[in-house]
Amino acid sequence: MNQTAIDRPRSAFAPFTALAVALVASLGSVAVAQEPAPSSPATPPPVAAPAAPATPVYAAMTTNKGVIVLELNPAKAPLSVENFVQYAKDGFYSGTVFHRVMKGFMIQGGGFTADLKQKSTRPPIKNEWKNGLPNSRGTLAMARTQVADSATSQFFINTVDNKMLDQPRDGAAYAVFGKVIKGMEVVDAIAATPTGMSAGMGDVPKASVVIEKVEILPGPPKADEPSAAPTAGEPTPTPPPTGSKGQ
Repeated sequence: MNQTAIDRPRSAFAPFTALAVALVASLGSVAVAQEPAPSSPATPPPVAAPAAPATPVYAAMTTNKGVIVLELNPAKAPLSVENFVQYAKDGFYSGTVFHRVMKGFMIQGGGFTADLKQKSTRPPIKNEWKNGLPNSRGTLAMARTQVADSATSQFFINTVDNKMLDQPRDGAAYAVFGKVIKGMEVVDAIAATPTGMSAGMGDVPKASVVIEKVEILPGPPKADEPSAAPTAGEPTPTPPPTGSKGQ
């Protein structure tokens, strides 16, 4: 399943071109849209969004490039935060990779293993793009297909201000649900990773950028606690084999 297109940002330094428009097709989730339930008078109303907690939720994403600490915003995006937290608690993200890296745009992960095998996910969630959180540098947002309400496990981190992602496309924009509060240097290091074609997908890091684990923290990190540095002398992962079809 092809992923939804998103554009590179318009800026004074880079004119908006057809190449930017083509990039729209490269961001989305691996979610498969569910068959709609048949309508009938007995159909129960949709489940309401969970009550928003008063405080943010914090998560530490450990990668082979270092640690990224996230502050999730359940007050603005309760469904997206609950979804991410559950995947994290289930250990779903352990061993997944940042499979799409676009310098000057974003890094995307959370759906493929290191050999670019697509993982099975839970059903998709409602798109919370109208929550007022912009796709600015360092924010965390849900990836999706061309179907508005199709996001599952995949997410992306904006490496620049991507205002065009706040504009509706295919009936919706891209829902931000958190931000990086520590480890943006790790995000930038991932964004600088050389990429190429692999398993039928473009913009794949030539050396796997692995998410080792995502932990939900009991509270905000200590102010003097640095982001972990990559392990010295770590061997370069073997590039994934070609041939498997991704999104």
